[in-house]
Order: sequence, then structure tokens, then C-alpha cells
Amino acid sequence: MKTQRNRFARAKSTIAIAGLSSALLLTGCGENAGEPTPAASDTTATATTPVTSESTATAPNPSKAGERQVFFGDTHIHTTYSFDAFIFGTRTTPDDAHAYAKGEVIQHAAGFDVQLEQPLDFISVTDHATYLGMLQAMADPNSVVGTHPVADLMRSATTPLARRAAFDQILPRIGGILEEPDDLWNAAIVGDAWQATIESAERHNDPGNFTAFVGYEYTTSGPDNENLHRNVLFRSADTPDMPFSRLDSLNPEDLWDWMDEQRALGRDSLAIPHNSNGSDGWMFKTTTFTDEPLTKAYAEQRMRNEPIVEMSQVKGTSETHPSLSPNDEWAGFELMTVKVATNINSKPEGSYVREAYLRGLELEATDGFNPFRFGMIGASDTHNSAGSFDEANFFSKTGLLDSTSKLRGSVPLDKPAADGSLYQNDPRNMWGASGLAGVWAEENTRESLFDAMRRKETFATSGPRIRVRVAAGFDLDANLLTDAGNAAFEQGVPMGGDLLPAADAGAAPTFLVWAMRDPHTAPLQRIQMIKGWLRDGVAQEQVIDIACSDGAAVDPDSGRCPDNGARVDISDCSITRDKGDSELKVAWQDPQFDPDLRAFYYVRVLENPVCRWSTWDAVRAGTEPRPDMHKTLQDRAWTSPIWYVPG
Repeated sequence: MKTQRNRFARAKSTIAIAGLSSALLLTGCGENAGEPTPAASDTTATATTPVTSESTATAPNPSKAGERQVFFGDTHIHTTYSFDAFIFGTRTTPDDAHAYAKGEVIQHAAGFDVQLEQPLDFISVTDHATYLGMLQAMADPNSVVGTHPVADLMRSATTPLARRAAFDQILPRIGGILEEPDDLWNAAIVGDAWQATIESAERHNDPGNFTAFVGYEYTTSGPDNENLHRNVLFRSADTPDMPFSRLDSLNPEDLWDWMDEQRALGRDSLAIPHNSNGSDGWMFKTTTFTDEPLTKAYAEQRMRNEPIVEMSQVKGTSETHPSLSPNDEWAGFELMTVKVATNINSKPEGSYVREAYLRGLELEATDGFNPFRFGMIGASDTHNSAGSFDEANFFSKTGLLDSTSKLRGSVPLDKPAADGSLYQNDPRNMWGASGLAGVWAEENTRESLFDAMRRKETFATSGPRIRVRVAAGFDLDANLLTDAGNAAFEQGVPMGGDLLPAADAGAAPTFLVWAMRDPHTAPLQRIQMIKGWLRDGVAQEQVIDIACSDGAAVDPDSGRCPDNGARVDISDCSITRDKGDSELKVAWQDPQFDPDLRAFYYVRVLENPVCRWSTWDAVRAGTEPRPDMHKTLQDRAWTSPIWYVPG
């Protein structure tokens, strides 16, 4: 077994990984989250605005586009091998995570059963590489580390204060901030847990039916706990003997170097940043980790290793923020506004994906490179081996810490807290039932799905299995837009691609957009196009409704769909059943398209409103919804952008 390189030659950093200090002060017992959401309307309608163009299409590599189908999965799952999940009470393994994804019942740490309503197509177990499997080994007094004083302290701690004191002994080790070599960390234990993770993925991988990626989480941070976490997924089971962790280096650029080295050995991988919302501006800053100017080589290396970004998950959505997008009425969706594992506000600038796209356009214009051409996906970040995607059946993320409605802060405590609050107050109050990755690929195999992620033909959802597809080109036939898998999408540039100028310099591209609802959730309300561009060097953005449900037309003055009348009854969470559509599709042209201005376009699809998970908790408890939480929400999907690149 190889040992980790540069193990003690690393920068120091203060950390608070995954809220572990608070983890040791809380316990909880489970409660069943109840019945699924009522079935929504099956009404089908189409809002289509056909357009025509005489120009020449520019569609790179379209030959297999018509063969692609959509697959849904979760690329961010923690099991008992993660140090924090173990402390949260999770004892389920990678095998359990794969079984859950396939539709089987597994047991939550609090003792109740959890099961998906529909199996997933693919997952990746991504336990923390840092101290992988170590906490499990420390719990066994007969293991090689079981007699270490810290292990003894952890096992003997029976009160919250004792657990806190015990964990204070291990936290600097997990963070890699010891002054001396770590006499607890054990390469054999970490290596064995890594091999067990690989072997589980191999057992469950079933090409054509279910894909189990080999992966892990690289859990690094800036000097003041600015979240810089990444999940690393491998294209095959041929992987290094040990994963690269923050104990090797805190600098993500060193991770990319390692990934490049492994790729040269035939081991391709990609890294997926997550929770940029909690990065305090670090995830998408315009300097390197060590505050050096960005370069073309930096941009190329980042895009080679990080082609997609996890934009929505249980710890909030990172699309945009109201302070960054004041004219976007939907910008405040499921925000976690604090740094990960803290109660400290996270700076919006540099922390959200849409602004990163705009920063990328600026860098292209001034410096000739763009390090922020990410595609989008969603994932759960569950620490229960089981993603919780359903507002009506939400069991959150962190085992015993949030297994009941009182612990989640959605239902009043039995008696006021020490500060007088009637509710448990914690960043978990901001968490949500999200998210999922959608991938357009030829087949359900590691290779096909991985290649689709690399070309960014991906989209994110906030939990529902909304299907959405986009293509752009200069002579697309709108009459071909009948479903998601036909010749219309073979002709155009798919989501994640670059659209080059037309032969006819005055032409505007046509965007073909198709969306289908998840029959288990609410009908679709609208499709929106999000546009970003530069004018005179200044970044601009615009949200444009392009398709409306119920046969309605976009108001030409407001650029918005009219209210379709869909409502939620807060008393029982029932929804309007005869409003909204099962399918929306549209061929759209940008009336303000300028062929000389670089731009990006991505699609956002919104469902009708439903009860938020916190309202479902309150309804089941017979209490009023918590007044400072949103009572309803509109689940949604976001596609990867198409970038228009002027000649």
C-alpha cells in the first residue's frame, strides 16, 4: 500500500468540517416522515413559439445526439466510512448506499426505514478521503488503532461534553493542522476502506442497468473555513492505491496536478466542486489559491479537471443570490447563506455559479481564457447513505442530528431553548430536499455517463426527475421539436457546448427546449432562458420566460408568464390538480442577439408550487408552519449553458 505524499509538508488551516462540533452536542431519535405528496395533474399542453431561420447550422459532433437518453443519479453520498457520518450515528456501508439507490429499503441511523419511490440510474459513494474508515476502526478496541488514547477517549465518552472533549482531540488530526506527525492516522486502515469502496462499486456496477462510479470527496478549505470541497469521480475502477486528500495538500490546484498525473497513467477522473454558496467568495475568485493572477494554463487545467459543478444539494442552491441578481424574482431559492459548518455569513460575490459564468466572460474578453465554463449537476450530499429528495418525505442529511422535525427546527421544541427560542436554530433550517444529476448519455455505463459529464451534457434538479433538453443552432427546424430524442437535437449544439457564428452574420440562433414533468411531483409552470453577456466590457444578465403552461402566452411587456392559478393549501399541503403542464416545448430566438458579443444561455424549468419539507413537518405535527421559513417552494431544473463564441 502506498503512503500519502507530502503528508506533513502542507499549509496550516483552521477548520470546522461538516459541523462536527455541534454534532457532538446533539442526539436524536427518528420519526417516520410520512406519506408521499399527493399526485399532481396529468394535464398535457404545449406552449410553442415557432421561429424560422435561413442561416447555416453550426453543430459540433452531432452524430450520436439522437441516440442519447436521460439518466438520473447522485454523485455525492457519504457512508459510515466518513468520519463525520460515523459520528452522526451512520453505520450503513457503501453496499447499503448502492442498495438504496437501486430501490431497496435500508435503515436510517435513528431506526426507521428509508426507500426511494423510484430507483436511480447511477450513483457515486464519495466518502471523505481524510481519515477514511478511521473512526470505524477507532470504535473497535481490537483494531490496530483501538488502543490509541484518542480512540479510548472517543469510546468512553457518554455525555455531550465528554464527546466534545474527545472530538477536540481528533479535529486537528482530521484538519491536518498538527505541529508533529500524526501517530493515529493509519495508511493501512485508510487503504483498506478505499479498497472496500472500490470493491462495493464493482459488485454493484451493472452496465446497461445501473452504474456505480468509484469516487471520494476531497474536503479542503481556505484559511478561515471557506468551503472548497470537491468530489472526485473515476471513469473506471482502475484507480490509485490511495485517494488524494487535504492531508496531502489544502490547495485544489495540487489535486488537479495529481489528477493530471493519474490521467497520464490511464486513470481519467473529474472533480466536482460543491457548496460554492458556503465558500465566502473563494470557489470562483479571480486569483489562484495563493492569490496569484490567473493564467491560461490555470484555466485549461481547471476545465480539464472540473468540467461540471454541483449547483444544488441539501446544503442549499448555488445558482445565484438576490444581491447578485436583483431582477430575478426566483433568485432566493433554497439559500444557505452561511459558510459551511458555521453560523458566519458567506460573501455572495465569488460564491455563485451564474456570477462565475459572467466573470468567465469578462476574463475571456480581457485575458483570452475562461476558467469557469462549468456544466451543472445536482447531488444530495447525504451522510445517511441515502439521499432525501422528496419534500413530503424529508429525513435530511446528518443521521441522529436531524432525524426528527424538532431537530430540523421545523416544529417547536418541547420547551424553549436556553436563548428563549421556541425552535432549534441551526444552519440545518436552511437545508433542502435536493438535488439530483441529470445526464444525457448513449447508455447507462460508467464510460458513457462519464463522457457526457466531461462534455457537460448535464443538468441539475432540486429533487424531482424533471427531464429537460436544449440545443441551439442557426438553421434548426422547429417543426422537428416533437420529443427529446429526435433529429431536432442532432442538428444543434447541445447544452454544455460552444455555438460558433453563423455563415449569415445577421442571423440569430434558434434554441430548441423540451421539458417533461416528473409524474410523482407537481406539473410544470414555465420555462425560462437565463442569458448572460458583455456589453462594453460590463457583465449583463437577463431572465426571460419563453414557455408558459396552460396554453398561455408570455406577456410582451413584462416578459413573464401570467399566473396560472396553481395554489397550495397549507392546512394539508394539497395542490391545485388541474393547472400546469406535463410537457412544455419551445423554439426560441433571442430578439436582442448581437453576433459580436460573447454570451451564455441556460434554461431553468419551474414546477407549480408545493409545500416545503418544513411545512409538511408542521402539518404532520399539527402545528403552524414556522414563520421564518418559506411555506412553499417551486422545485426546478437548470441546464448547463450553451456558450456563444463570436468569431
